Amino acid sequence: MTKALERREKLRTDLILAAERMIASRGLAGLKTRDLAREIGCANGAVYNLVADVDELILRVGSRTLLRLDEVLSAAESAGEPSPQETLVRIALAYCDFAAENLELWRALFEHRMEADKALPDWSINDQLQLFRHIYQPLAMLFPERSREELGITARSLFSAVHGMVALGLEQKLVAVPLPALRREIADLVRAMVHGLVARDAKAESPGRR
Repeated sequence: MTKALERREKLRTDLILAAERMIASRGLAGLKTRDLAREIGCANGAVYNLVADVDELILRVGSRTLLRLDEVLSAAESAGEPSPQETLVRIALAYCDFAAENLELWRALFEHRMEADKALPDWSINDQLQLFRHIYQPLAMLFPERSREELGITARSLFSAVHGMVALGLEQKLVAVPLPALRREIADLVRAMVHGLVARDAKAESPGRR
């Protein structure tokens, strides 16, 4: 790699890290390319020699956030008893804690909207889909008879329920819930959902139902 390319890659990394810090402190709406250019020591227009546009910059920051979330969820999987139900509870609580500790970066994952005529790049889609394996694997153990498609739908439904509770619980308005109480409610929700799904499958497979 030539020195010019090395300098460009360093500037690109510096840009993404500066954008990450800016979002973490100001929120997504506070991301300003002029301020970023000043921080990393380049002209404002040079930012667009490092990334295609602001969308790519935000997605690159999001990929870093998702990678850290992935590491947190992986640690949660092996941090307690191996039962699939309790693994799902730990994953849900780890997700809640991560959101609370990285609030603006977590919000940016869901607040960012691409322009109507632009599609998410494959690398960004893959970064997001990778996280669902943490939910999918325990569900596959609980429901071995379900197809991959069925498990995928259940995984997305469970995530949506937990994410909704986290999003509302951490909202800094009237609906905000103290974190310890929010964690208890999330654990109860996951256990109730899993219990209900197991009971429904058992009822459907009982001899009297065939």
